[in-house]
Amino acid sequence: MPELPEVETIRRGLAPVLEGRSIEAVELRRPDLRFPLPPGFAGALEGRRIDHVGRRAKYLLVETDAAQRGPILVMHLGMTGSFRFEGALNLTPAEGRYFDNKKKTIHDHVVFHLDGGLDLVFNDARRFGFMALAEAGHLEEHPLFAHLGLEPTGNALSASELAAKFAGRKAPLKAVLMDQRVIAGLGNIYVCEALWRAKLSPRRAAGTLVRQDGQPSARLIRLVEAVRDVIADAVAAGGSSLRDYVQADGSVGRFQESFAVYDREAFPCPRPTCAGVVSRIVQSGRSTFYCPVCQR
Repeated sequence: MPELPEVETIRRGLAPVLEGRSIEAVELRRPDLRFPLPPGFAGALEGRRIDHVGRRAKYLLVETDAAQRGPILVMHLGMTGSFRFEGALNLTPAEGRYFDNKKKTIHDHVVFHLDGGLDLVFNDARRFGFMALAEAGHLEEHPLFAHLGLEPTGNALSASELAAKFAGRKAPLKAVLMDQRVIAGLGNIYVCEALWRAKLSPRRAAGTLVRQDGQPSARLIRLVEAVRDVIADAVAAGGSSLRDYVQADGSVGRFQESFAVYDREAFPCPRPTCAGVVSRIVQSGRSTFYCPVCQR
């Protein structure tokens, strides 16, 4: 399933093409994706101007008619969701790179017909993605967002904030980092990679990273830096393409070429000063990859 870097990469591909355009019509080729589409979904968006394409956690947010507080289109890619542009007319060279990534049309479920003869097509073979509408100014009250934790890319993520959330927690560090109520958008790949960079075991109790006075330990400060860095590096590489994920222009991400531990069981630990071997364990039903020698 695409994680935060993949969704952010897609957002950066969609934004320069969509922002400033109007939605002339919305074509629904089925009444549901993972969930039924909201009643009046098409009518609520038709005639609206797209002002901003944003992101919260793993959700894409399309803000419409911001001055009139128009609805926010919320989109989740699920496991195989992707976008492509068709009917490209009057595209600039920069916009043209996002034209038509050749997905199969049998799985095209929603088409946004935009001004200028441009269509944005949502394709999802497994239909684990979904779309919803949120009220402008009340996004954080929406059921999809009310429980979400800190964004790992913004200033809100700090060692002090995490210390408050980790204090007294006996749960394994990886499980707490995967909890979307703590940090929103982190998934299995990037938690494994961040823990390796921070030299922290995924088995370690989260509370051990907090000092007795409630302040963050040096290990927690190092973890925050590792989370920030691994997300930034993954976004710069266009995300990770392991199966179905492609960028908005149809190209694959490249961060998987830089994995230190994820999916590298039995490979030598890539840390120059470490003689360990990458191990795989199962935590909460998910594979965890780490070096038991240098991650403590």
